[in-house]
Amino acid sequence: MAQALYIHWPFCLAKCPYCDFNSHVRDRVDHGVWERALLADMRREAEVAGGQPLRSIFFGGGTPSLMPPALVERLLREAQHLWGFDPDIEITLEGNPSSVEAANYAALASAGINRASLGIQALDNATLRFLGRLHDADEALTALDVAQQHFDRVSFDLIYARPGQTVAQWEAELRRAIGFGTSHFSLYQLTIEPGTRFETMVRKGDFVPLNDDACADLFDLTRAVTAAAGLPAYEISNHARLGDEGRHNLTYWRYEDYCGIGPGAHGRRGGVATTRHRKPENWLDAIARQEDGIAEARPLARNERAAEAMLMGLRLREGVDLGVLSARLGVPRTELYDPEKLAFYQRQGLAWQTAERIGVTEAGMPLLDALLAELVPAALVEA
Repeated sequence: MAQALYIHWPFCLAKCPYCDFNSHVRDRVDHGVWERALLADMRREAEVAGGQPLRSIFFGGGTPSLMPPALVERLLREAQHLWGFDPDIEITLEGNPSSVEAANYAALASAGINRASLGIQALDNATLRFLGRLHDADEALTALDVAQQHFDRVSFDLIYARPGQTVAQWEAELRRAIGFGTSHFSLYQLTIEPGTRFETMVRKGDFVPLNDDACADLFDLTRAVTAAAGLPAYEISNHARLGDEGRHNLTYWRYEDYCGIGPGAHGRRGGVATTRHRKPENWLDAIARQEDGIAEARPLARNERAAEAMLMGLRLREGVDLGVLSARLGVPRTELYDPEKLAFYQRQGLAWQTAERIGVTEAGMPLLDALLAELVPAALVEA
């Protein structure tokens, strides 16, 4: 069963204007209540998805670096008791690079965290203010330094394709970021998500998003600069030195089973999709009522699982292993993709195929969304 565990901490100090994640601002959080609830949610998951040691745990949010280290330690101790840990387990905690959170890094490392992911997002103060971040650039770099002292592996996020951003500006910022020596980057283009404050601002004309051609130029630059620095893209937005790829997220992209606990967390285990209640208070009510936070546990049809697996796997540079996926899902390999369209896009230099795998080429990655719609049969997606 599942070999990965996701733990969602839903609280932030402020809601960023671009964010559509399940994050909430609360004046007060009763950590004792949340410890008991998360432990209950975890135990119920282990009842149905135990049996194999965990290879990865990911604390996401929200801002899980705001969690008391003692709470993190308690959750990890219980996870180890319930599942056991692979000797090489990756345990990641997301955080914002504030001085308050950086002060917890030593204790978090002692609790068992061995990989940190920092939401730095930009290296200049004007952009950080535009993005609604609470830290400034100096504070971010100080936090990065502290993280590198305490964790074996460190990643950080940057947002590019910001309004008015030029190729020269982004190249300078990206090269500066690479110079800090981390082995993993998540580099995301700014997207205007429905329901966010940025969507309202764009509608009111407060700013104009970068156009598609400019975004494509920045995407191409990002791939070239990171590859030259030994940090090639292994997924459309994620870059790492060989061997330092994010193991937990690879679980998602390779469509392997994982458990998700905490408000709004999703899981995939044994062909069942689980979804937790999103609102923290509703999730707590569900824990009190049924001893887990599940809002829905829905069996997935074979075709639905196949479509999800293809849509996730084609994001990866390694592509999709058709034989493995066919055997796991019971779907003939020729039904997992459209052979005629694959051959067409191979001739265009946008897709590739070997004896066992298919994938999207470097030239095709800027067109990934369109290629997914072409390569993954409608019969799977619409089933």
